[in-house]
Amino acid sequence: MSGRGGGPNAGLVWQNQHYLPTEITRFRLPMVEIFETIEGEGLKAGFPTIFVRLFHCNLRCTWCDTPYSFAPAQPAFEASIGQIVEKVKTFKSRAICLTGGEPLLHRHKSAGLILQLSYLEQIDDLHIETNGAIDLKPFVELREHDPVLKKKVRFIMDYKLPASGETKRMILSNFDVLDHQDEIKFVIGSDEDFEHALKVMEAHYKKGTILMSPVWETMPPAKLVEKVLTHGLAHVKVSLQLHKLIWDPDRRGV
Repeated sequence: MSGRGGGPNAGLVWQNQHYLPTEITRFRLPMVEIFETIEGEGLKAGFPTIFVRLFHCNLRCTWCDTPYSFAPAQPAFEASIGQIVEKVKTFKSRAICLTGGEPLLHRHKSAGLILQLSYLEQIDDLHIETNGAIDLKPFVELREHDPVLKKKVRFIMDYKLPASGETKRMILSNFDVLDHQDEIKFVIGSDEDFEHALKVMEAHYKKGTILMSPVWETMPPAKLVEKVLTHGLAHVKVSLQLHKLIWDPDRRGV
């Protein structure tokens, strides 16, 4: 068993190592920001959401819009899981977006944070934005063996296409563990990206909602919508980033 939780009082088992609740609370993580706004994309777009953004990423996508979340930038601060949880409790939203950088890069600490956030009574939905280059199996196992996590936790896997420069880093076996409540996001930056996404969907897709999101500078939203309709992709949701429509695209904390 790679990952297993048993509720906040039982602690966490991760790769045969047992962590007590008191240990989990003291785990420290490099942070970028914690704030409340509306979710900008995906199935929860438009709903009030608490964003918990962790520092560090194992990819360097050409079109990344959060370069402040990995080196050579520096973490804005460091916080224990206990401190993160207390900050989240000051907000009123019932959804959390755990994001980065890459929020699952911290292994057992990431798992401990997922466990603690999921058990907050105020939270109905914890969606985790992950980049496709992290093995999801141990985190899905953590969800599958805990009824609270199974009800609340969803993974949003951002599968990187050729324009990102990181396609070769994608872990195709992640498609095997995603479930109906999860999302698979394709960020479309070119015609080649779109065609590549079609091939990946045909060969590997099993469960979850498929999202297609345009890189605005190189794939106008209207063009992406036309391509989705022309190809009869009735099961695909075109996802725009609402926060970039409402506020300045470079504004942080919204």
